[in-house]
Amino acid sequence: MRIKIINPNTTWSMTEKIGACARAVAQAGTEIVAVSPAMGPVSIESHYDEALAVPGLLQEIAAGERDGIDGYVIACFGDPGLKAARELAHGPVVGIAEAAMHLASMIGSRFSVVTTLGRTIGQAWHLAEIYGMERFCANVRACELPVLELEEPGSRARERIVDECRRALEEDGTDCIVLGCAGMTDLCEHIEGVLGVPVIDGVAAGTKLVESLVALKLRTSKRGELAKPLPKPVIGALESFTLSR
Repeated sequence: MRIKIINPNTTWSMTEKIGACARAVAQAGTEIVAVSPAMGPVSIESHYDEALAVPGLLQEIAAGERDGIDGYVIACFGDPGLKAARELAHGPVVGIAEAAMHLASMIGSRFSVVTTLGRTIGQAWHLAEIYGMERFCANVRACELPVLELEEPGSRARERIVDECRRALEEDGTDCIVLGCAGMTDLCEHIEGVLGVPVIDGVAAGTKLVESLVALKLRTSKRGELAKPLPKPVIGALESFTLSR
C-alpha cells in the first residue's frame, strides 16, 4: 500500500516532519510518500494562501495517479482542495481536519480545536459545520502563532500551544483536544503527557483512515459530484491543468 501525504505549503522541513509522524503510525508494509508541491505559499494562513496552494496540490494528486498511489492525505487543517482532489483521484483522499474531528467525536463528548492564528478560526468552524461536527466542537482557539514559528529552533511555540490546550480544558468543558495545524504533528505525545487527555493529530488520524479505506477496498465514488472533471480548454498560466478526454 502506498499513501501520499501532501503538505500543500512549500516548506520542506515541515513536510519531512509530517512524513516522519505518518510513518510512525503506519502499519508494516505501508509506504508513506511525503511531498510538498513545486509551487505555492510557504505557509497557509488565509483563504488567499489556500487558493494559491490548490494548483500545486492538484499537480501532486495527478502525479500520484500516474504513479499508482493508493490513497492521499491532505496535510493542512483547512483541508484545501479536498473535493477537487477527490475528483482527480480514484483512491480515497482524506483531509486532516476531517479526520481529526471525526476521530475526536468517537473518543470524547466534546473537543476543542487549538490552532495557530485567530484569523483561521472561522475556517475551522466552517469545516466543523460542513463535516457535521459542530455539535461536538466546544470551541476553536488560537495561539496567535505564525505557522512557520513551529519550525524555528528555540521557539516557545510548544509552550504556547500547551498553555492554550490547558485553557481549553479549563474553560470550554471539553475532554479532548484537536491540534489545528499539520505543523503541530510532532507535539501530540508531549501534550497528552502534560495534560492527561486524548490529543488528536490530523496527520496520524488521516494516515490511519486512508489505510483503513484502502484495506477495505473503498475508493472515491466516480458517480455524480466526484466524477472526473469534464475536459475543457484551460488557458494562460494554468494551461498545463487541461484534462484529456
